[in-house]
Amino acid sequence: MRRHALVLGLTLLLAACGGQPAQQADPAPSSSAAAPSASGQATTIVEPTEGPIKRAAADLVIWADDTRSPIVLKIAERFAAEKGVKVAVQQLEFGDIRDNLVTQGPAGEGPDVIIGAHDWLGKLVTNGAVAPLELGDKLGQFKDVAVKAFSYDGQVYGLPYAIENIALFRNTDLAPEAPKTFDELLRVGQDLVKAKKAELPIALQVGPEGDPYHFYPLATSFGSGIFGVKPDGGYDPAQLLIDNDGGLAFAKALDRWRKAKALSADITYDIAKEAFNTGKAPFQITGPWNTDDAVKAGIKLAVDPIPPAGGQAAAPFVGVQGFMISANAKNKLVANDFVLNYLGTPEVSKELYDTGKRPPAMTAVYGQVKGDPIIAGFAAVGDIGQPLPSIPAMDAVWTEYGHAERDILLGKGDPAKLMQQAAAKIRAKISE
Repeated sequence: MRRHALVLGLTLLLAACGGQPAQQADPAPSSSAAAPSASGQATTIVEPTEGPIKRAAADLVIWADDTRSPIVLKIAERFAAEKGVKVAVQQLEFGDIRDNLVTQGPAGEGPDVIIGAHDWLGKLVTNGAVAPLELGDKLGQFKDVAVKAFSYDGQVYGLPYAIENIALFRNTDLAPEAPKTFDELLRVGQDLVKAKKAELPIALQVGPEGDPYHFYPLATSFGSGIFGVKPDGGYDPAQLLIDNDGGLAFAKALDRWRKAKALSADITYDIAKEAFNTGKAPFQITGPWNTDDAVKAGIKLAVDPIPPAGGQAAAPFVGVQGFMISANAKNKLVANDFVLNYLGTPEVSKELYDTGKRPPAMTAVYGQVKGDPIIAGFAAVGDIGQPLPSIPAMDAVWTEYGHAERDILLGKGDPAKLMQQAAAKIRAKISE
């Protein structure tokens, strides 16, 4: 696993220079929560490209990826100066943070605070790697879906800051009106193909493993899903839903779309992106990570709800990113103070939004940016979405569910039986 250096300068001796920090946020109510080391400095730590991670010599250590590190560092500078503590920001690849926290935390080499995704919680909580976070009065400042996503077994484990989900990209030159149903969408797309104004009715990626993430909204519109919900609101691995009546109806719809040549198992992520961005497809189901490239390609872009294929709303998975505190933090009071009172402010949330352009989890900040039609489009879809399951049982779902969808689109057998066979394999894995 690679880790890159954080290229933001060397050690910042804030207490000595007495300068004003760049990021202004509401100050913490008191410095009594921290355990000052009298060093009063924030540092950037250069990690080697190979070898084990070593904890920085600091009162508070934060792990962040290259996108968020510069912002986190600015907040760390202010925290260090005001609290009289030493803070270190260590930069890791985003995908490496979860597993390294599990292995390095108990060994005393882990961080106190990480930035991460809510669907990491299954592994982190079951391994005792993260601590519950009491949001207190801040709870009502965040969208419900964001708080639910960072909840596990009735406890909140993270301070959410960004919400991410897919939606429908529409090229308004090719499709001036948003389709109300998925069948209408396919009719519009196929008419454009017949008129040689497009090459694909819709750019919907499948690829060699299938793609349950991008097909999930269509499944929910038939009344299917992944897991049922327990009374406390958490997902129940004993209630697998992919082969319920709605799931079998979804399977049959996939087969129908295959026969109509509306969808193809040969469409990969790259093919889908290229087709939409070159005007060869009027629609694409994708996420905010593709917004900039579509706009730069000159596409007149609208972001719409994914139209339902069945009789219910098409609800995508919602992913939430935020800040979590290690269960092995050296000083949980210092970590809580930093997360709640310094990272958990509208100012910081807005700056993080400006970096990643994901709908903010903090409602006040969303109110500042909702005038952007693209952000508003994603947020409207996210509001009806479902938190991506974070329970460990989800690991058993992706492969078999994706293979079933792909096999149906390849015409490899009876669609209902293929979905039932996948469900049987998933249940067997969960029960192991």
